[in-house]
Amino acid sequence: MSNDPLLQPFPLKHLTLRNRIIVTSHEPAYPEDGMPKERYRAYTVERARGGVALTMTAGSAAVSKDSPPVFNNLLAYKDEIVPWVREMTDAVHEAGAAIMIQLTHLGRRTRWDKGDWLPVVAPSHLREPAHRAYPKKIEDWDIERIIKDFADAAERMQAGGMDGVELEAYGHLIDQFASPITNDLDSPYGGSLENRMKFCLDVFAAIRKRVGDKFILGVRYTADEQLKGGTGKAEGLEISRRLRDSGLIDYLNVVRGHIDTDPGLTDLIPIQGMANSPHLDFAGEIRAATNFPTFHAAKIPDVATARHAIAAGKVDMVGMTRAHMTDPHIVRKILEKREDDIRPCVGANYCLDRIYQGGAAYCIHNAATGRELTMPHAIPKAEAKRKVVIIGAGPAGLEAARVAGERGHEVVVFEAASEAGGQIRLTAQSPRRREMMSIIAWRLAQCEKLGVTIRYNTWAEADTVQGENPDVVIIATGGLPHTEVLSDGNELVVSSWDIISGDVKPGANVLVFDDAGDHAALQAAEILANSGAKVEIMTPDRSFSPEVMAMNLVPYMRSLQNKEVTFTVTYRLESVERQGNGLAAHVGSDYGGVSKTRLVDQVVVNNGTIPLDDLYFELKPLSVNGGEVGYDELIDGLPQTVSRNPDGRFQLFRIGDAVSARNTHAAIYDALRLVKNI
Repeated sequence: MSNDPLLQPFPLKHLTLRNRIIVTSHEPAYPEDGMPKERYRAYTVERARGGVALTMTAGSAAVSKDSPPVFNNLLAYKDEIVPWVREMTDAVHEAGAAIMIQLTHLGRRTRWDKGDWLPVVAPSHLREPAHRAYPKKIEDWDIERIIKDFADAAERMQAGGMDGVELEAYGHLIDQFASPITNDLDSPYGGSLENRMKFCLDVFAAIRKRVGDKFILGVRYTADEQLKGGTGKAEGLEISRRLRDSGLIDYLNVVRGHIDTDPGLTDLIPIQGMANSPHLDFAGEIRAATNFPTFHAAKIPDVATARHAIAAGKVDMVGMTRAHMTDPHIVRKILEKREDDIRPCVGANYCLDRIYQGGAAYCIHNAATGRELTMPHAIPKAEAKRKVVIIGAGPAGLEAARVAGERGHEVVVFEAASEAGGQIRLTAQSPRRREMMSIIAWRLAQCEKLGVTIRYNTWAEADTVQGENPDVVIIATGGLPHTEVLSDGNELVVSSWDIISGDVKPGANVLVFDDAGDHAALQAAEILANSGAKVEIMTPDRSFSPEVMAMNLVPYMRSLQNKEVTFTVTYRLESVERQGNGLAAHVGSDYGGVSKTRLVDQVVVNNGTIPLDDLYFELKPLSVNGGEVGYDELIDGLPQTVSRNPDGRFQLFRIGDAVSARNTHAAIYDALRLVKNI
């Protein structure tokens, strides 16, 4: 038996969980027609095979038709879900893990114009800011119907082989009853704490009656909303005791905060640049006060923190959910004493921000997550060893080098700079985004173990590449800032990169024109504002920074609004000219009829990158494939066989921003899906 606290078994009712690490409920938005089909199952099973003790699916599955998902959730109110659940639970159990599912009624946390266009219901008419729907105040017959829906859904999950269900309370209908802010009902479901808790306990009683005693029930709830007028810590402790004393549930899954606004959601589920495990001590207080099985997850990204959480008795089971999106094999690597090989979660929150914007969850630097049916987490060896030359040691180039190394190839990387990292090294100049460098550091460590050669301070020319006698050449040279976007005065502007890198000093009165909507504009604006400059961020879009997305936007707004930065939407910078000692920035609008002038002393343009592709085009006529990528082969996971030049000396490909300006995930995905078949 190991002495590692994380590897100790834990008895939970009739189950013995094989270790202390869980994946808490989350919805990666992989369902098809509301069902957990092959893709969803493959994602879930991968984490079970990786050694996790308990995986929870769905964040969360809808129990009622008037709780329509606002992104792609499971539909637990449909009988047809049972066989799909059964296939998933059988596979997870076969891999040695337990599996539960989270059920919910969203209450006001949804919209009436989704699903069947039914009215949103809540214990008051107060709308939730995040989803903007004004709810109907819930009636007695709604309450009766929804309680039955919960019990029906739980019975379906039991029939599907689940080990238990967890009710999602915080922010959803159950919490809307419990919180004095969102409940203005009369007795028996409104008023006193006992009355406000009645709905939750009635739901649990109905479920327990339906599923019996040998089925695990838990609740994920907030024991402190950290919201004026809401459930405070003292009342949260009392709620925790009453949940324990109900005799209806088997564990508490504690969070702290509220999720009705983007800032609230981001404080509850922190992102990079924010403190790790900010609510762990609070969860420990709940466990101490209740002496009841307690689970918790909130930015616990590393094994050391998770180990402390268990060893110090803060919790009984520690959730590492986003960490398992980054690396599903954390537990296996702990068992194999390979903790250094664990791919680190960098807190970029690309996963959650994507689902809240209506997409599927992807990890910013593990392109196999969510693509388990087509992309490997463990790279197999190639049948024959080849020489692979890669130009550029940014995220795309290093991922290509790592994968080629795992395949067993001889790999040489040329990097013009003295250090690896590319745009990520620039991004990490901002203190809040320093965690991004782990994307590079992990790959450098893996490449070193795999024997990859990296030649720094080397500007690769065509002769340099040919001198290596490569079988495959991959251009991952990235791009350079694109500032040639004005009708006049392009020579008078600087790029967001110039500001972030420190190559150009901040002005005193600065216009930041952002036509890309990504992090770089906000990072530059933050540096400018922190220097004392007066800053205006202008975009032709109807909203600013759409590529940054909601939760990542929160820390920027807290910083920039505090410096009184101005945000201007729907205006386009057209030209710049010198005027005295300053600059006249001429502004128009895509909507027409507008002509304005801003007098400033510095104009910063953020408009993506232009590929640095000279070497690619120089090598193209020397290659077998003329640089062509067979898209059907790429998509189908087959080796590249395009042949355009019988006299060619090597296959040639380019990836990442050397193709076009995209993002880190796209660059890494380019590399993985191409090189895994070389």
